[in-house]
Amino acid sequence: MPNRLANEDSPYLQQHKNNPVDWWPWCDEAFEKAKTEHKGIFISIGYSACHWCHVMEHEVFENKEIAAYLNDHFISIKVDKEERPDIDKHYQEVHQLLNRRTGGWPTSIFSTPENKPFYAATYIPPKPQDKNMGFLQLIEIIAPKISENDEKLFQNADEIENFLKPDAKPSEAKALQLSIVETFFKQATHNYEKDYGGFSTTPKFPHVSTLATLLNIATIDRNQEAEQMVRFTLEQMQRGGMYDLIDGGFCRYSTDEKWLVPHFEKMTYDNGLLIELYTKASTTLQNPNFLTTAKETADFMLEKMAEDKLFYSASDADTECEEGKYFVYDYEEVLALLSPYFDEKTVSEITETLSITPDGNFEGKNVLQLTQDRRPEWFEKVRHSLREIRRDRQYPFIDKKVQVSWNAMMISGLFSLSYQDEFYLDQGIDHLDRLLETMYLEGTLYHSTLIHKTPKVPAFLEDYAYLGRALIKAYEATFNAYYLLLAQQFANTALTNFFDAGHWYFSKGEFITEADMGDSSYPGSVGVMCDLLLSLGSLVDEKYHRFATITLEYYSLKLSKTPIYYPYFLDQAHRYMKEDRIIKADEETLLQASSIVSTVSYPYTLPYATSESSSFLICGRQSCFANTQDPYEIEALINNSL
Repeated sequence: MPNRLANEDSPYLQQHKNNPVDWWPWCDEAFEKAKTEHKGIFISIGYSACHWCHVMEHEVFENKEIAAYLNDHFISIKVDKEERPDIDKHYQEVHQLLNRRTGGWPTSIFSTPENKPFYAATYIPPKPQDKNMGFLQLIEIIAPKISENDEKLFQNADEIENFLKPDAKPSEAKALQLSIVETFFKQATHNYEKDYGGFSTTPKFPHVSTLATLLNIATIDRNQEAEQMVRFTLEQMQRGGMYDLIDGGFCRYSTDEKWLVPHFEKMTYDNGLLIELYTKASTTLQNPNFLTTAKETADFMLEKMAEDKLFYSASDADTECEEGKYFVYDYEEVLALLSPYFDEKTVSEITETLSITPDGNFEGKNVLQLTQDRRPEWFEKVRHSLREIRRDRQYPFIDKKVQVSWNAMMISGLFSLSYQDEFYLDQGIDHLDRLLETMYLEGTLYHSTLIHKTPKVPAFLEDYAYLGRALIKAYEATFNAYYLLLAQQFANTALTNFFDAGHWYFSKGEFITEADMGDSSYPGSVGVMCDLLLSLGSLVDEKYHRFATITLEYYSLKLSKTPIYYPYFLDQAHRYMKEDRIIKADEETLLQASSIVSTVSYPYTLPYATSESSSFLICGRQSCFANTQDPYEIEALINNSL
């Protein structure tokens, strides 16, 4: 018989509705029941595409013995981290405090009946493993301590709760100097993995904001080493493995240093950010292959990961309980596919070039990865055939949750592509308008909903920041003043609800949580908010620039010490010090020259439609210093001003 999660919209909660565990969704009733019955609280946090969440469900939450003990002695609560990032952020801080290391998913939290946490872990096996306590053993220790009011346990919980109270005291401000950019570059160089690119060994993540910031440094400072780090990493990633050569789109990360064997889940935020990065790199580094990768990724997202002009949140790593089953190929099936169309020598060349061997490179099967940068002449024909094989396979589970911040990342990527292909302009406009229609209701912005459902969870800072940034991108591509006005409105609401004298909160509802200055899975909301404020300061009103200044000052000491942890925020500090350049002209003139204006190399350049002039005015934030009738002269005029 299904449990209470059957009534929830979240696909992740729905995945657990048939567990024997008597799950509750996050609600007041669950916490009241824990108090009334004096039971401990077990909180499990994850998301639908999480491989180890599936493993723990199968091993622990489907185990009838474990479920029976949990049901007798605990109130068990399931939380979708993507639906409630505020709850997740709070308990990630709990995990960090208790374990002195970052957490992850699944997140496992044990709390007192008053919901004061005292134990935090990630995946917990059902039985003792590698000197780690098993789940059943753990709950059999905890439950009696709760019922007997163990003094030490409850005292520890009180102390932990006090440590978790947010501290908004400003840190000592440090004057921002361009030397901090050099520090960032040196730290990035130190972390750089020279053999295959990227900034770690295993697991290897794309680190999009680090690459984007290095690309800007390379452009401004003519830094050849920074340029080469970006170029080589992007070339290595697009060869395949973590990048899906057949369907397009990037997986979450690579389990090895070669970008070969991915963790097969595909997240909307990764793909949105990588579309924008590859598009920008295609023009900055004059590499058309990067544009191909950006387009293929966008096409994948539009085909597989969107419905009714809204983007889903993620697709799963597993198919039929087997990781990567949809994506990998058997050596013999590939030979059988190719042999009717190619001679033996060409078949051998194809399998070698695509890293296909009899023994395989992933559990006896083959993840496809090119062994060379250039795609051979036969590639598209073979790709089409290999895609046909996949059509007969079950596609991984897709979480059809719509999140504002993640949709905004994808929309920004589409607008970046729009200067190369107008198809993506129409897609960007349609998706943005639909997102606003769905998630901005009666003057309130919401965070997430399921496709065709009414949203319930109000927006967090990252939603305002990323959506505001996407609206700036929309304005730059269309010069529709409505988008600029709406970006201003969202910035105003964010300042009212989450800003305190330079300090930013992620949420101020059920949990008061700090906004991220650093970048993790994607850039932290403080840096993106600073980006939005700087743009509005240049395009709309100087007051937004002052709010950005206060933000930069508040976080300046942390930034100065270890800028490598804060690449997106560092990029905004760099922008603040170098200052924006604004290209002004009437709307028609700007639209006619948009493909040229979009290739201006100075990264902190914004176009602005005005009736002041039919020629191009080149301006700083507070004054204009040059004009021209020829859009091809803009690049030199801006470079001369730096």
